Order: sequence, then structure tokens, then C-alpha cells
Amino acid sequence: MKLQPLLSSLWLAGTVPLLMATPAMADAIQVTGVRVETTPNGLEVILETPGGGTPQVFTASYGETLIADIINTQLRLPEGQDFRQNDPVEGIASVTVTQQNANSIRVTVIGTAAVPTAEVTPSASGLVFSLTAPTPTAQTPSETTEGETDPSTPTLPGEEPEVPTETPEPPNNEIEVVITAEPEGGYRVPEATSATRTDTPIRDIPQSIQVVPEQVLEDRQVQRVEEALENVSGVQQTISSLNIATGLLIRGFDTNNIYRDGLRDPTNSLSGSEIANIERIEVLKGPASVLYGQGELGGLVNLVTKQPLRDPFYSVEGTIGNYDTYGGAIDLTGPLNDDRTLLYRFNASAQRSDTFIDFSEIERYLISPVLTWQIGRNTTLTFEADYQDRQYPEVPGLPAVGTVLSNPLGELPRDRFLGDPDFNFREIRSFRVGYRFEHYFNDDWLIRNSFKAAFQSLDSEFAFPIGLRDDNRTFDQVYAATDEPDDRDVYALDTNIVGRFQTGSIEHQVLFGFNFDSFRVFRDVFLAQLDPIDIFNPDYGRSPGDTFRRLNFKDRSESFGFYLQDQISLLENLKLVLGGRLDIVNQKRDDFVDSTTSEQDNDAFSPRVGIVYQPIEPISLYASFSRSFNPVETGTTLANGDIAEPERGTQYEVGIKADFLEGRLSSTLAFYELTRSNVLTPDRTNPFASIQTGEQRSRGIELDVAGEILPGWRVIASYAYTDAEITEDNQFEPGNRLINVPESSASLWTTYEIQQGSLKGLGFGLGFRFVGEREGDLENSFTLPNYFRTDAALYYKRNNLRVAVNLYNLFDIEYFEAAQFGRAGIFPGSPFTVLGTIGWEF
Repeated sequence: MKLQPLLSSLWLAGTVPLLMATPAMADAIQVTGVRVETTPNGLEVILETPGGGTPQVFTASYGETLIADIINTQLRLPEGQDFRQNDPVEGIASVTVTQQNANSIRVTVIGTAAVPTAEVTPSASGLVFSLTAPTPTAQTPSETTEGETDPSTPTLPGEEPEVPTETPEPPNNEIEVVITAEPEGGYRVPEATSATRTDTPIRDIPQSIQVVPEQVLEDRQVQRVEEALENVSGVQQTISSLNIATGLLIRGFDTNNIYRDGLRDPTNSLSGSEIANIERIEVLKGPASVLYGQGELGGLVNLVTKQPLRDPFYSVEGTIGNYDTYGGAIDLTGPLNDDRTLLYRFNASAQRSDTFIDFSEIERYLISPVLTWQIGRNTTLTFEADYQDRQYPEVPGLPAVGTVLSNPLGELPRDRFLGDPDFNFREIRSFRVGYRFEHYFNDDWLIRNSFKAAFQSLDSEFAFPIGLRDDNRTFDQVYAATDEPDDRDVYALDTNIVGRFQTGSIEHQVLFGFNFDSFRVFRDVFLAQLDPIDIFNPDYGRSPGDTFRRLNFKDRSESFGFYLQDQISLLENLKLVLGGRLDIVNQKRDDFVDSTTSEQDNDAFSPRVGIVYQPIEPISLYASFSRSFNPVETGTTLANGDIAEPERGTQYEVGIKADFLEGRLSSTLAFYELTRSNVLTPDRTNPFASIQTGEQRSRGIELDVAGEILPGWRVIASYAYTDAEITEDNQFEPGNRLINVPESSASLWTTYEIQQGSLKGLGFGLGFRFVGEREGDLENSFTLPNYFRTDAALYYKRNNLRVAVNLYNLFDIEYFEAAQFGRAGIFPGSPFTVLGTIGWEF
């Protein structure tokens, strides 16, 4: 089936939501009054709910600010939409109540010297927040004043909403419950969108999903996506940290499934991603085809970008480190008009550095503007774009003989460069632009429409490793370069509807959607002869010889998918997730060297079933089954002439999710089995053809923990046991382990920040990373040794200032990150590295 004729109709579908009018809100729990009363210990904030109902309350704190988000509620005050009272008692600077979005209210309490503590009590007619001020003396509440309506955008740490209204009359009844949670901006993230495309608590999702939040990115001063994912169990890198691309393994299998804000974008893996405009990174373990279509079965990485804030916030940061590292970043956000319906955010960063490898330096640049228009109370439209220019060396790595294997002539130093300084670069320029539209019909139903286009251009010139000769010093290579820039164009469109309804006592949250993806690649690369290099006495300045091969083709892949998901609450503590997706994929290749065209069509249905049982509130027991599919390279044919079928993946997973320390610490323990089938293997009767009899399997146990143990003491930790092996193959022995997959791996990053006194704001960080032995090729002919790396940090935060020093590989151990070219190319890890950062927020 060809999908090109569908494109115009899809664009039409994408514009329909923009023409919708804003309907009236449906019934929810109405808060019709707010009253503030002093008590011997502080004060009470009373929210009137005359219609009854007990909404969910989620709380967090940062600095001196306490936040409580009240779900499924609407603020209906007689004199405006927001409430504010300044200096109600000594120790509390202000209390505000605002409509956070269409179905939640936010209560913000700011202390003068420390964060207030709170208890909440529920009754049939209201909510009472019993606040204890940091200082005991109470005083008479001051008068409230009227103000304007707040748009539904999150408040910024350290800032407060500016929209007051008159205090209404007191309610009739009150209530009481204790609320506690980790501070906002901490290591624990209770919700993620990747697993269900809905705002579902992670504890209610029957699949392992981990989040690396912005606070971890900041505390570790993360520079690359792979570095951030060291904090997630079962994730390993497959290429050098000095490579421009991003290469990952999840649960033992390679993955290029790196999404951006929930949309497929293959350019993310080739060009890598800057961190300056990333808010958090979500990792969905196992097949994701039921919601996202074609892709590798190990898992999916979703990069969630920073969005505009309603209050002005400006941040400037500078970085300096060894290897002549210099960099800077800015983050600007706020409203563009008085009623705060037009918001912006602008991120930009630049960095250049040398590296520990000779003749290798890096330059990276990012510009990322975002504009959000609050069209109405229920309707939001966001436009966003980013431009990246990344210039990296093409490091060919080192041969296994002379590094992890003995070489009678000696050992190679880890800074040895075996390319050629005269041709050693890759430059990728990426431009992305798109929009996201969201409209609430009422409290229960909403429609979302997203579109993104990405355009990428790659220039490269480098020496490609072939192998070491028997003399143990002569290293064969070829010259590779782009004749014309490699161009990649990506278009992704997704539209879905989310709704809630009941069938008797059973609650449903349904998701129905469709999406269209188009990925086009133009490639013109030639390979030329190149004199070999002496690995012990490199002689640079070589010139390429005759061209012996050219790759010149244009690939096009278009996919169209329908997906349906139902999250069913059978009981309050028993939840079922059912989902399915139908995909239709068309692939075409025009080969300009052979003057041939090949085309193939595939379709696949991918199901998912999962169940969650919560015997007590902090514990979730879950089990799930899911499948994936991934089309093979365009033009791949089998020995009998048939077009190769897509690879299929199947996963079974069970696990336990638990919250500890009154919700401040969360953990996930998962047990899984993944099977990859339809793997292409050589046909023994025809060396120029393949057959699809290969199978690989990965079984494992994973543990992830994140949150706050004590005030100021945060931790994110992981452990993974992975048994990934070949089970059927015509070339390699069944039982051989997969490449770059350690049997055991673990990580820990923890920080402690002094909470009071003259040293308040002083913090310390310590991290450990253990990676076990890994096979360097599918023959299992050599092994990369295990390593144990230590990182550390020292930082100081005071008011708007933040100063930090991060130390990587503190004890300067020698280790190897990955094997990419078998025995011809393995990559040493970075030695001891220092990075100093100073930032100012205002």
C-alpha cells in the first residue's frame, strides 16, 4: 500500500482542531470559596466544596515554597478566578490559590525563612490545609486584594502567582490528612507520558518506565544523553562518548528509538542531542510499538523539552574545564503580554573542547525558541523550533590486540589517534520545527494534535578501521567521505483523543489516535584506498588513493498507524491496560549507482495487555505482555527471492513498584523476557543471500530507586542483571552472548545539601558506575573488562547563585566504553575530567 496519497488528508486532519470553538467546562469538584484563619500553630486555608467529593492532592516543596496540586477540581470564586493573601501570619509570606489547568487547582504557600509544613483534612463539604509556620507567632490575616486570572502554566521555583481575589465566606465543614512528598525539582518523578501517552502515575503503569529529571541533569552536569542514562538500569552505550551520534542498548538490544516530545525523530540518534533545552529524559523499557509504531524491541527514549513558564525567569551559566573546555548557556522565559496568554522560552548554548584523544576537538551549538499561546481556558497552541550545529572528531578507536588483548610489541596508550588529522571530522546541522495543539472539550475529553519536521545535513571525512594485520602493528583502513552532504528529512504527525467514562462501577480512560511518519534519506558516500598506519609509530599526512566503492541512493519510508488503548479501573486497587495498533509501512530505495529501484510494503498488528494490583497504597504488583515490529533495510531479499519480513519482538514482564518514606522514595523491581525473531542470518547455500531463521533472547532483572531519603539527601540508583544471547543462527553459535551487554551493571548517584545554618546551600555529590565484562563481537572472541568508576561533585546554592565543580572518573581508572567494529575498534573511556560551572538566576 502506498501512503503518499494520504498525506493531504492527514494535513487536513491536523488543522481541524485549530478551527474548534471552546465549549463550556463539564462538572467537576467545584471550589466556590477560600478562607484563611489563624491557629495557635499557624493558619488554616479552607477550600469550600459544597458539592462534596474528595479530590486527590499531590504536594511538593522547593526552597521556602510549598505546593499542593488538587486534581479534578475547578476554582469558581465569586470575584474572579484566583485568590491571594500576603503575610497572613509571621513566617508565611503569602498564600495563593490558582486554577493550574482545566482540571486542577494549585495552592502555593511561601515561607519567609523555611518551607511551611502542612496537613490536609477531607470532609463532605471542604478541604482544610492546616499550615504550621516556620516561626510560631501568629498574627491577624491581612486583607486580600483582587487581581487578574492566571493562565494554566506551572509556577516557577522561587516565584509566586500574582492573581488575588476577595476572601469568600467560610464553609460549613472541614477535614484532615498529612501530605508529604519530595521537593519539586527532586529526583523522584511520579508521572510520565511515554508509557500510555496520558498523564498516568508511574505506579499505575504495568511496565517499567524510568525518568531522569532535570535536577539529576543539573547535579551531574550531564553533557550527553548516554551520560544521563547511566542512571537507568539495563541501558548501555554502544559507541564512544566522543562520537557525534547516540548509540544505546536497552535490555540487551540496540535501539534507535529516541523520540522528542513523543514524536518519532530518527535524527536524534545520528546527531545526538544537546541537553540545554531538555527538561527530563523518559525511558520506556520493552516494546513500544502499540503506541509508537515500528522500532527496536529493547525500549524507547523520550526527550522532553523545556516549555514556557508564566512568570519571568532568566538564567545565565558559564562552564570551564580541563582539555580547554569552555561553554555557556542561557535560559529565558516569561509572558509576552499583560494577561499572560502568550508565553515564550528561549534556550541557547555553545561549547568547545579538546579531548583526551590526540587531534580531536568538539564544538556544539544550540538555539531553541518556544512560543505558547493560551487561546482560551481549554485550548493551548505551542510552536517550537531548534537548531543544532555539532562538530565532532571521527575517532576510529583502538584495535583489541594491544589494549584488551595482549600484543607482544607492547600496549597502546588510550590517547593514541589512529586516524589522520588532515581528514578527521563530522559536522551535522539539524533544524527542527513543529507545533503542539491541545483542546479540552470538558473535564473528561480532550484532543491533541502534534506535528514536527526535522531537516539534517551531514558532512564527514575520516579513516575507517578494517583490522590489524598478523604483524600486530600494521592497521588497515579505508578513506570514507561524503561527496554531497547526507540529507535526512523527517515529518511526524500525531492526532489522538483521550476520554474518561464509566460503565457501571468500572472507570475507563481511553486513548484513540493515528499518526503518519515520513523519513527520507539521501546519501552520497565514496570509499577510497588508504595506506595502512603503524599503531606504535603513526605516520600522518596520508593521501587517499583510488575510489573503489560508492554509495549513492535515496531511501524513503512512510508509515501510517491507528492505535487504541483502554486503561480500565476495575476496582480502586485493580487496573487493566489493553491496547492494540495497526501499522502499514511502505519503503522505497532508488540506487543511483546500480540504477535500480526496490520497494516493499509491510503491515503489522501489535498488542499490549497489562494488569496492576495494589494490595496496599504504596505497593503495585504488575504483569504485562507486549509485541513490537521493526522493518528490515529496504531492498533486503531472501534466498528464494521474497522480500524479508519485519523483525518481531515479544516481551513478558512482571514487577513490583513501591513507594517508601511517605512517598519521598520510589522503586521498581522488574523481571522480563524479550525474544527477537525473524533475525536475518547468512544462507549457507548462497553467500549473497540471507534467510530469516535467527532468534535472540534477553532475560533479566532490573531495580531502580529514586527520591529523597532525608531532607536534602537525594539518591538515584540502579542495578541490572542481563542474560542476552543468541538462541538460533546459521553463522554464530547458539548461546553466544550479544555484543556490549554486561551480565551485571549498577549505578548510584547521591547528593546531600545542607538545609540550614551558615552553610545552607552547600552540597556534595558522589556517584559510582559498575559495568561488568562484555563480549566484543558475536563470535565472543574477546571480552571488554569490567570497570568501576567514581564521580563526585561539590556545589553551593545561595539565593540566585549556583557554583559547582564536577569531577568525573575521580581515580583516573582506565576502562573501555564499548566495541563498535569488533576487534578493529574499541573505545577507551575518558580519564579524570574536571568541569566547573557558575550560574545566576534572576
